[in-house]
Amino acid sequence: QFTLVESGGGLVQPGGSLRLSCVALGFSFGDYAIGWFRQAPGKGREGVSCISNSGGTTRFAESMKGRVTISRDGAKNTVFLEMNNLKPEDPAVYFCGARGTSGAGCYLERSQYDYWGQGTQVTVSP
Repeated sequence: QFTLVESGGGLVQPGGSLRLSCVALGFSFGDYAIGWFRQAPGKGREGVSCISNSGGTTRFAESMKGRVTISRDGAKNTVFLEMNNLKPEDPAVYFCGARGTSGAGCYLERSQYDYWGQGTQVTVSP
């Protein structure tokens, strides 16, 4: 049973910060890369950041450079996404995905991921 559960979303003011968590249940967490994606109303699901299974490779969307960090805690089967200086264009449902093929590398394309969580809502409001 492959299950991903996101948490940590909520309401934040512009310029604020939050930390999202993606918990993997029922599979070998260390064998999978984890990607964070977001989907705003009327838009497709776009990549935000990702981290390889080993943690040795990370990538970030250009719009998020300097505002986001990603890390993983193998003991907790969790990947964290910290976002800072949130902007009005950042509100969306944030999803995490798991990728276990092709060496479990890190990609920002949704088609590269095999499993998805249900998402956590991030709202940015003054």
